[in-house]
Amino acid sequence: MSTVNPAFRAATPADVPALVTLVESSYRGDSSRTGWTTEADILGGRRTDPDMVAAAVNDPAGLMLVAETGGALAACCQLENRGGHAYFGMFAVRPAAQGGGLGKKVLAEAERLAREEWGATEMHMTVISVREELIAWYVRRGYVRTGDTSPFPYGDERFGLPKRDDLEFELLVKKLG
Repeated sequence: MSTVNPAFRAATPADVPALVTLVESSYRGDSSRTGWTTEADILGGRRTDPDMVAAAVNDPAGLMLVAETGGALAACCQLENRGGHAYFGMFAVRPAAQGGGLGKKVLAEAERLAREEWGATEMHMTVISVREELIAWYVRRGYVRTGDTSPFPYGDERFGLPKRDDLEFELLVKKLG
């Protein structure tokens, strides 16, 4: 599968089932272990659900960006326009396509959209702080660890079933100017 020139578009409500499958396969369960972004060792349960994805797709202040390669859904991310900065989340690349450069292209397109379409000067994201390899990937792409953390929502199964008790989110920020 070529990731050289992915086709980008905004997701539609018809994409919701495929997006849920993509996000789940990238983060949870044995299928996620094919790639390097798995959370299977720190979280069980679901990563998202149709209602959460539909809310992102239909958000008037944001969009779900889809990347297709060879006509097939290969990656996605959620973008929210938060007035002056954009929020980047629900980033997923099909596990078999990870490590081939597609994620870099999706992130770059998300940053371009936020900067050029919304006038955002920064991109914000939160990453589970124990995900050192993933955080290092973002740092190599210009994101800065702020040290600002927020608690993991223990007890809220919509965010997964924690397998450890030291989870929290860390804010990463990149200037888009």
